[in-house]
Amino acid sequence: MKSLSDIADVLQLTGKLMELHDGNPFKIRSLTNAAFRLSKAHVSAITEEEVSQIEGIGKSIAKTVIEISQKNTSSELESLLEKTPKGVIQMLDVKGLGPKKVKQLWHELQIESVGELLYACNENRLVDLKGFGAKTQESVKKSIEFMEGASGKAHYATVEEMADSFVEELKELQCVSNISLTGDIYRKAQTLQSIDILVAADEVFENEFQSPLPVNLIFTTEEEFYYELVRSSSTPAHLEKIGFHTLTDKNFISEEEVYAALNKPYFQPEWREGLFEDIVIKEYPKDIIEEKHLKGILHNHSTYSDGAHTLAEMAGYCKELGYEYFGIADHSKSAAYAGGLEEGEIILQHKEIDELNKKLAPFKIMKGTECDILFDGSMDYPDEILKTFDYVVASIHQHFKMEEEKATARLIKAIENPYTTILGHPTGRLLLARPGYPINHKKVIDACAANGVIMELNSHPYRLDIDWTWLPYCMDKGVKVSINPDAHEKNGFHDMHFGVSVARKGLLTRNFCFNALSLAEMEAFLSAKR
Repeated sequence: MKSLSDIADVLQLTGKLMELHDGNPFKIRSLTNAAFRLSKAHVSAITEEEVSQIEGIGKSIAKTVIEISQKNTSSELESLLEKTPKGVIQMLDVKGLGPKKVKQLWHELQIESVGELLYACNENRLVDLKGFGAKTQESVKKSIEFMEGASGKAHYATVEEMADSFVEELKELQCVSNISLTGDIYRKAQTLQSIDILVAADEVFENEFQSPLPVNLIFTTEEEFYYELVRSSSTPAHLEKIGFHTLTDKNFISEEEVYAALNKPYFQPEWREGLFEDIVIKEYPKDIIEEKHLKGILHNHSTYSDGAHTLAEMAGYCKELGYEYFGIADHSKSAAYAGGLEEGEIILQHKEIDELNKKLAPFKIMKGTECDILFDGSMDYPDEILKTFDYVVASIHQHFKMEEEKATARLIKAIENPYTTILGHPTGRLLLARPGYPINHKKVIDACAANGVIMELNSHPYRLDIDWTWLPYCMDKGVKVSINPDAHEKNGFHDMHFGVSVARKGLLTRNFCFNALSLAEMEAFLSAKR
């Protein structure tokens, strides 16, 4: 049997869900008032007679209270829950969001989870929404990030800098002779549950770091440091495949020496996953992609759609970072929630690009679009519009609820459009928030191979999609991969760092990275594609 406080929570949730679904305002107020009264009340027994005597609670609500006390729910609440996505209900827990604002986000922006809401904040979707604005967007973002930390998981990007600072701080201790990150964070895993640090020290000390994740200090001796670093940074599958258990000596002067003692090539920390050991051992990957190899940044947004900075600001900063070219790919018209461009706006943008290219030469802005893949797999713009772009990123942004067969067919139809250049974030996933629609990766990658389409590795740390585990298959089929930040502001360019991190996990080589092409090579490729 529930307490009055628990029952009050059920009534409060019922009222909120009724407001989400445009319920009777009088009944909503009655439920909210009853919830407040119940939370403060004291009764000798939860009976209809006693509950009815509480001020502000009528017979109808008293009957509901008894139903909740017996069933832990009510028929009215169950009916509301059936027609409300679970993620939308969780959005009601975000500080500063009431039912009216959640309803607005749900219906106007098609946001159905807290994770999608956080991503929308990063894409500046809330700024122009009536009743929101920049301050509310920032407040919502901070509230969600706090909730995420409390859940015990975090994106690699949110703790990388913090973890490095912990290591630097510990280096200053006189008792510490050697130190390194280890575990999942050393392998640059996409999401983390802890920050593990290996420490060679003369004494054991307590961890006093303030962190959203547990910080585990693993102590060892200086002599056994590198043995323990390889052991603690590897998955059990990796240790098994390299025969780590056969080592009898634990005294090494480097990680490379540990692998040499096993008669194995050196495995970068990112490769210690237990997945691609056979590839590394058989034919050691050479010229693995590095950030310095990237010559341009494609798939970016500006104030023409839902970006925070103007086209000129985005391009100027990209040039400042040392890149040769910048690709703008603002949203297409069906993405009305993201300020998708109508045909007339495309003409204006292309005119501005032509003017900016005269000023910025030899740096060049490429004319692109992130064109929505509609539910039937067709493209949001007709071919006569698509052919006006230098390149086309084809992506799904709506209607995610699909079976594998439907999602795969939808993507393949878009891939077969002669104007599609890059397939954007192919599963639509948001790490720690949305699993993405199921697809047959092999069929989709095979279709890219057959149609000369580039696969995107979306570098946004909440996406990192396509998953790095599929990169060897892409290369095996001759499909190039474009590492794109999906930047909605200038600082978004720095997310390329996270894209490269996971690309390296997937053994992506420089010659298979699309935007490792020089400007001249890129122009030649796009010209031939058109």
